[in-house]
Amino acid sequence: MPDSKRIVINVPADLLSEVDTFSNIENKNRSEIVREAIVLYLAERKKFLMKEQMKKGYLEMAAINLCIAGEDN
Repeated sequence: MPDSKRIVINVPADLLSEVDTFSNIENKNRSEIVREAIVLYLAERKKFLMKEQMKKGYLEMAAINLCIAGEDN
């Protein structure tokens, strides 16, 4: 894998056992499983953060729209 870096992580034994189970089922090594897990995690976090930003924006716009609507009275 070009431009890859090696990292060392500590995980609980039961989590490593689960990784090993999936690596056997999917015929992948630990690194492949962990890489896929990181990619999936980051994608989900990005979606979550985007939704939170959108909620914040909608709430801010709701307050502005209420003020604008109130100015017509």
